Amino acid sequence: MRKSLLLILFILAAVVSHAQTRISGQVLDATTGEALPFVSIYVKNSAIGTSTDENGAFNIKLSSTPDSLTASFVGYLSQSLPVAEGVATQVLTFKLGTNAQQLQEVVIRPGENPAWAIMRRVVENKNSNDRRKLAAYQYEAYTRMQFDVSNLGQKKGKGLIGKAVTAAVDSQLYLAGEDGKKLLPFFISESLSDYYYNREPKRSKEIIKASKVTGIGLQDGTLVSQVIGSSYQDYNFNQNWVSVLQKNFISPIADGWKGYYSYELEDSTFIGEDWCYELSFKQKRPQDLAFNGTMWVTAKEYALRKIDATVSKSANINFVESIALQQELQPVGEQAWMPSVSDVRIKLVGLTPSRPGVLAKVHTSYRQVVVNQPQTAGFFDKPVELLKAATKQTDDFWKANRHDSLSVADKQVYTTINTIRDTPRIQRFTSIATILGTGYRSFGKVSWGPWPYTYAYNNIEGHRFQVGGKTNINFSDKLELRGYAAYGTEDAKIKYNVGAKYILSRRHWSEIGVEHQEDLQQVGLMSDKLESSPFFLGFSRFGELRRPMLVRETSLYLQRDVLRGFTERISLSTRHFDPAYDFAYYTAGPEQPEEVATSFTATEVSVLTRYANNEVFVENDNERISLGSGNWPILSMKYTLGLNNALGSTVDYQRVDVGVEQEFVMGRLGNALYRLEAGKVFSPVPYPLLEVHTGNESPFYYDATYNLMDYFEFASDTYASLHYEQYFEGLLFNRLPLIKKLKWRVLASSNVLYGSLSQKNLDLIPVTTPSGATQETFKTLGSTPYVEVGYGIENIFKVLRVDAFHRLTHLDEGARKFGLKFSLQFKL
Repeated sequence: MRKSLLLILFILAAVVSHAQTRISGQVLDATTGEALPFVSIYVKNSAIGTSTDENGAFNIKLSSTPDSLTASFVGYLSQSLPVAEGVATQVLTFKLGTNAQQLQEVVIRPGENPAWAIMRRVVENKNSNDRRKLAAYQYEAYTRMQFDVSNLGQKKGKGLIGKAVTAAVDSQLYLAGEDGKKLLPFFISESLSDYYYNREPKRSKEIIKASKVTGIGLQDGTLVSQVIGSSYQDYNFNQNWVSVLQKNFISPIADGWKGYYSYELEDSTFIGEDWCYELSFKQKRPQDLAFNGTMWVTAKEYALRKIDATVSKSANINFVESIALQQELQPVGEQAWMPSVSDVRIKLVGLTPSRPGVLAKVHTSYRQVVVNQPQTAGFFDKPVELLKAATKQTDDFWKANRHDSLSVADKQVYTTINTIRDTPRIQRFTSIATILGTGYRSFGKVSWGPWPYTYAYNNIEGHRFQVGGKTNINFSDKLELRGYAAYGTEDAKIKYNVGAKYILSRRHWSEIGVEHQEDLQQVGLMSDKLESSPFFLGFSRFGELRRPMLVRETSLYLQRDVLRGFTERISLSTRHFDPAYDFAYYTAGPEQPEEVATSFTATEVSVLTRYANNEVFVENDNERISLGSGNWPILSMKYTLGLNNALGSTVDYQRVDVGVEQEFVMGRLGNALYRLEAGKVFSPVPYPLLEVHTGNESPFYYDATYNLMDYFEFASDTYASLHYEQYFEGLLFNRLPLIKKLKWRVLASSNVLYGSLSQKNLDLIPVTTPSGATQETFKTLGSTPYVEVGYGIENIFKVLRVDAFHRLTHLDEGARKFGLKFSLQFKL
């Protein structure tokens, strides 16, 4: 038995040995006879291959005999030689002829990766290949987006969203994805637009000629139609940084390419009619915001001809499992290259592996490219313009103007979404999501809200209940009416607000408005800077109100975009302040102490000028939403004149406030944001009209406040401040072996405030009020600035941010020297 087993093993070994084929040889230049190193030797349509050494020699062992071997090298024509069957050892000599195209010289240094020489030429030529060098360009773009719910069928859904998704799947309202798994489409859109770009001055504009939006949860597709065009799918790899999902990824052809990527020269081939080098690239550090993939570079211009780039799950991006970006480019005037087609696939995961995720697919094609025909400056006044007929185009229009026809699967997506959104559970989910996202619930022509102000409890009002609303675009696309009424169970008073706004023009956005309100406010929390934070103001109504006063205000304003980026606003208001605490001030100064007032009225005229170069707005019904100004700073200046004896005013003064803020990319250091502000009140006024610096006694972080300063701790009539935040993304924690798996991100911040208060303003404050009570005072900064620094971690459990702050100055008894602040944020 043992001898038989040994015999069988011997026979099998002989068969295997006989089946192996060993092929060796050399690759030579057909003209010069010179040996060619680093040549790819491979079996076609397989992953089997090798490459020649420094002497052009190769040696490969094959388990089965192929028909032929192929040699391929950049700048040479590929050659295939037959392999004799049944010959165990063979020698092949390849003689490669140069390609007919004349290639530019590439200098490869001794011992150097051959891909580096090509990369140096790519970087040297990328500015001349970049489309941004053109004086102007324009094109027609067709964009199609689709969003699907993925990871279905893992578990029965819980809660409103989960049950709605489960109901749709159980009713067979799903599609089969490319991998056979269930997908539930919930959004598809198409847009056809004309895009324009001028270099000097840098301006861009997109005119959306046609838009078709179908989605679950959409009550009106107008806003969505403005943000699905080609301008938001502009991926330019000739820049050092490529923005995807508002994250800045280092380009594989960036100036610092060697520090971020590893490269290999894979092959050379034709892409269309262009002979190209094929280079693979791989990020050096898994957690960096960088790409992996393959690019094809033309051998003549060293221009990017095609790129397939992916972002792995290891990148420090929340909720994103993968990103795949494909782009092909075409030459246009002056050797510049522009995209001809772009495809993006993004897979978003749920909060847990068992939760449904989202698969996003975006396809954009570009036609009718025209270069160096700049438009006039006034043409760019409105960066995104949705034509009135855009959302009303017929099916015949789409059939005639789509860059490619809809597939059977695309048509099925439209049908499936229309069916799903009519199900009762989906409709309930849509209503709740709209309320949480916008703060309002629509009922026909009226929207109720905002809900953050619905209830509060404090020592003055007791239980405060508020109900309010506004008209929406179904009522009018020009006139908006709004208001609220509130009642406190403790003070038994009704507070209210009524207002109206009329849109005079949407092209150069112009509006006029009027408002009257009577409500309880707090000194130190009446700043215009807090208007964009309803949650902070809503929370500040809880607990003990500090220095509350009943404010009765009537205001009128006119606002207009004079030029693109330039906004002028003039307003007239009269405010009567009736403090609900012990307050008094000398109306004629301390020289006449008998003239004391416990309330006052201010009538003001103010002019605000704001400049934000390249800022983009979109319209949501009768509101405008800013999408930012890129890396450009935003400047503002406001002049206020207090008119004595006008409309009952008891004070007169002048005030000037200026500010600048900017957010920009700092390369490997991440992103930075700063805000500089300064101002001066030129006349003595009652202290509620001073610059009362906004403290923060809540446990929550808000960037418009001083986090370790108490409410109404400091006031100034002259001030200057700097707020700075540095987001390091994954720069620090990505290098720590254990911490990097948590994908935490480090940030730092600081607040520096200089301020002073003149003696004339201090002299207006009596020690005691007419009732005999001692008047509560406040502090002045004097010659020492207020300084606090912070450091924190964001992305804890993907949604939590924790900041630790240290107060470095004005460390008097009772001052908070250290504190923690928390905030929730959904950030990729």
